[in-house]
Amino acid sequence: MNILKENIYKISEETAEKHGLFLVELIVRGDHNRRILEIFVDGEKQVTADDCAALSRQINEQLETLPELNSVYRLDVSTPGVDRPLKFLKQFPKNINRKFEVSYKTDVDEKTLTAVLTAVEGEELHFLSNKQQTVINFNNIIKANVIVSFS
Repeated sequence: MNILKENIYKISEETAEKHGLFLVELIVRGDHNRRILEIFVDGEKQVTADDCAALSRQINEQLETLPELNSVYRLDVSTPGVDRPLKFLKQFPKNINRKFEVSYKTDVDEKTLTAVLTAVEGEELHFLSNKQQTVINFNNIIKANVIVSFS
């Protein structure tokens, strides 16, 4: 990670934590004349548009002090959205009773499961599919996406 990205990451992470949120991902695109900074945050509770706006203002104030960011940039602060996989264990509890597609490692191979998250106990995630309970340790998860239902 270059020094600019490290500084943006640190500012974003610290500011998010002050708001009771956590940094999920930082993407820096573009060249030095026109950078796009995408900051994805989440929380143990739902994150609102107002949360993102307040965070954006505070991060922007701090970014203005960085000498290495001496160009025009666009700052986007948002939640990861439903199309991005969950990355952190602390993202799962607020998604209990939601349907997931989970890819995970076993002792033998990799498996994929479509099931409802029923509980989170420590690092163990409990899923229910066709009346069959599956418990997966968070460290064995390769990818976990919430399946959006419009019904």
